[in-house]
Amino acid sequence: MAQEPILSARGLVKRYGKVTALDNADFDLYPGEILAVIGDNGAGKSSLIKAISGAINSDEGEIKLEGKTVSFRSPIEARKAGIETVYQNLALSPALSIADNMFLGREIRKSGVMGSVFRKLDRPAMEKFARDKLSELGLMTIQNINQAVETLSGGQRQGVAVARAAAFGSKVIILDEPTAALGVKESRRVLELILDVRSRGIPIVLISHNMPHVFEVADRIHIHRLGKRLTVINPKDYSMSDAVAFMTGAKAPEPLAA
Repeated sequence: MAQEPILSARGLVKRYGKVTALDNADFDLYPGEILAVIGDNGAGKSSLIKAISGAINSDEGEIKLEGKTVSFRSPIEARKAGIETVYQNLALSPALSIADNMFLGREIRKSGVMGSVFRKLDRPAMEKFARDKLSELGLMTIQNINQAVETLSGGQRQGVAVARAAAFGSKVIILDEPTAALGVKESRRVLELILDVRSRGIPIVLISHNMPHVFEVADRIHIHRLGKRLTVINPKDYSMSDAVAFMTGAKAPEPLAA
């Protein structure tokens, strides 16, 4: 690929005592693509994603965003730089409304003294923004922006989490197992949502165990094994069984071009 990656990592190392979770791991995400990250349990996928999203600090290595070296000390720093992550547990507050969840940690205050001194929230602005974002992504089966998240189905909750990421993730969105707990119909909606977000030009990192989903939506597949990137494949050139064989070590891929 001639273009530069929007997000890349080189030589990431992360040790937990005697366990090496990341062993000189590399990573590249290109503009406007869906990159799936797959690997067996314990391969280091989670550590890789956490290092990229600021949830853990790697012991060695370098991460670049838009060609500039970055060092995120927390997920908040990564968010401020435009990287949004939707973790498996969604990090939603069930008792709060959809609008409140969309703005968790970045609420809009009223202008003037009411906002600066009395910390009063600008609820109409937050509700309008949340409604607009959900409409944009075709999620208006959710009628009431003030309903509590705990009243939503699994797919709708995932939709709110993805909509929040799409609303604020100006550069990169990372989705960790977004269809893991969903039924067939709801999974389909989330996959459509992922394609919709990509069509807006936002690149997506998709971590998933679901091979049919990976092969359906990914432009490239990063295969992680024994703490490092083993290879990257084009789903059009390989079968699911090839991917599983690479992942488990049953088959060795061709070496990656430098």
